[in-house]
Parts: sequence; C-alpha cells; structure tokens
Amino acid sequence: MSQMERRRALKLLAGLGASGFIAACGSSDTDDSLPLSNIPVKIGLLVPQTGVFKPIGDEIVNGFQLYLSLHARRLGGHPVDLRIADEGETEKSGKAGLDKLIDGGADAISGVVSSSVMLAIRDTIRAAKIPLVGSNASPVALQGEVYIWRTSYVNSDCGQAIGPYVASRVTGKVAMVAPSYPAGQDAIAGFQEGFGSRSKLIEQPFWTGTAINPGKGYYRSALDAIRAANVEAVFCFFVGPAAIEFVKEFRAAQLGADLYAAGFLTEGTALTELEEADAKGIFTALNYSADLPNNANRVFAAAYRKAHGVSPTTYAMASYDAAQVLDKAIGLAGENPTAQQINLMLGKVGQVDSPRGVWQFNQSRTPQQKWYLREVRKDGQVLSNVLVSELSTLG
Repeated sequence: MSQMERRRALKLLAGLGASGFIAACGSSDTDDSLPLSNIPVKIGLLVPQTGVFKPIGDEIVNGFQLYLSLHARRLGGHPVDLRIADEGETEKSGKAGLDKLIDGGADAISGVVSSSVMLAIRDTIRAAKIPLVGSNASPVALQGEVYIWRTSYVNSDCGQAIGPYVASRVTGKVAMVAPSYPAGQDAIAGFQEGFGSRSKLIEQPFWTGTAINPGKGYYRSALDAIRAANVEAVFCFFVGPAAIEFVKEFRAAQLGADLYAAGFLTEGTALTELEEADAKGIFTALNYSADLPNNANRVFAAAYRKAHGVSPTTYAMASYDAAQVLDKAIGLAGENPTAQQINLMLGKVGQVDSPRGVWQFNQSRTPQQKWYLREVRKDGQVLSNVLVSELSTLG
C-alpha cells in the first residue's frame, strides 16, 4: 500500500484502533510495482439515480467509490474519470443511460440493477465492444456473453443454494411465489433445481405480475391461493418496495408457513422499514453477509460503516469487487489500455480476495463463490441478517 493509500485508509478507518488499521494495510493487494500513469481511464456506472431502485443504485455507487478511496482513486495505475448515468426503472431509461456513457468514451462500464435492463442493453454492449462488469442484474440467459461479466451471481443461484436446505427441513408441501419478470423466473427455476423432491413441491409457482412498487393488497390473491394449498413453507423472490409489501401481507395473512427467500427480500433498507414481528425468523440465501469473519470483510465492512453509518449490503460488496477486478485488468492491459484489452485481461485476473471470501470467474464470466444461509434476528438494538452457515459453492 502506497503512502497516499495509507493516508486515505487511515482517514476512513479513524476510530477503529491500531488493530483495524494494521488489518487494512495488510489486506491490500495493490501492486506497488505498477507504473503510475497520467492517462485517465474512463469508467461508467449505470445505476438507478431515480425511482424505486435508487437505494440499490446508491449502494452500488458507494461500494465502487469506497474501493477508489482506498486505492488513491486509481485503477491499474491510472487516475479514474468516473461518470454516473441514471438507469431509472425501465428498459428505455436504461438504454438512454448506457448511450450517454458510451458517447462519453467509457473504457469500461459497471452497475445495472434491473435484469430487464441488462437484457435490453446486451446488443448495444456487443456492438460497442466495451466490457460491462455487472454488479447486480444477472440473467441466466446472458452467461457467456463476450463483453458481459458479473461480480454478483447468476439469478438462479440464490434459489439453487437454499433449495436443498429447505428440502431437508420440511416434511409437508412447499410453495413458490415470485413476480413474473426475468429475475423472478430465474430464481424460481434455481429453487426447483436445488429443492429436487417434486413430491413435496407444488409444481406450479404462484406468479404475482411484474409490479416493482405494488400497493396494499397486491398479493392478496396469491396468498389466498397459497393458503388453500395448505403448505408448510414458502420460497419467494422479491426486491425493494415489493419485498417490503410482500412480507407485510404474508405475515398479516397468518398462513402458518415458514418463509424462505433469496437474500434480496431482507437486504438493504428492507429491515429498517419492516416491523420486528414481520421480519424476524426469515431465512435467506445470499453470497454475502456483513458479519463474515474474514480479513477482507473486516476491512471493507468497517470502512463502509465509518463512511456511511450502516452495514454494507451485497450490492455495495459486488460493486467494490467490480472496481477490484477492473483494477487488476487495467493494470494487466498496459500503459494505454483500450476497452477490448481490458475485456481480454478480465479473463486473467485470477483469484479475488473479496469480502465475501475468495472467488474467481468461471467460464461463463460469473463468480465461482460460496453461498450463505442467513436468518433475520435482533443484533443488539437492530434487526440484522445474521450468518447461520455456509450452504454451497456455485458457479
């Protein structure tokens, strides 16, 4: 770690004590032998700056900015010209945001929250030949795209990871419920694969439409149908305001069923907007928990809490890692890297020492990584997604 980086880390980690700072310095994998360049590298972040997914967009920006702050605001030895474009809520707004970044000469792009937007911009990324390192949206259909990488997961992984656990815990029937947009469909398919036992699984999922900001009572018909099915457990996939509304209606319906979910159900602002009685006891699967006991996470989580006053989410972590893999790839690409050289070098970054644990890209440009079981519990005075155990390694 350079002297400048040490000063930035000290500023971010002030108040942690000597042991915290030593851990931070020891965790850095910055290559001091890389020559420093005056040629900036242009990085675009395509994230929601407006609309219901803005809180997730803010987490993605925060994670990327944190990595830059801890690394002298350089990637691969180059100063970073970071530009942020609004993904909004729709395919149209996402395409418009991407066009702004491409027209601005971006050498690489990261971010993207909506899977529908990711699918919609695929052809533009192909034509532009600019690497996109996605830090959230991850449709199964886009695995293996030459210029699309992801530091998050594939949408089916969350269901596939928790499926065997649910199957081992229940003796009665299990229902599946999700919105009928691409991410929900992928998550349900993954759960079906992971769960395995068709004798206990109600074969037809309960689809709830595509609303991302539903009003009160939106899920009543689906919950009435689940009640009639007399199930022991429910697996669901919901994000943002839809997740909060679903949990409230699920608890109010008093189905007498346990609730399992992809981790986004209780990630981020959800736990601050849900009552303890509604959220407590929900089990989720995710590739990250803020209380993971590894050195990289201790540094990341402490710095994030110091900077923002809250624990980091999987969205912030994946964006932090997007900056990290771009740092490595740009460094490998040489003195004057082009978008195509950066894309090629992304395949050579090797193992990544991440807050989630060590991972590396597989052949489909997705992390091969561990998945974790979490339970919503009281942690001191606040509700938290508390780490329970490892589930599996996927990717």
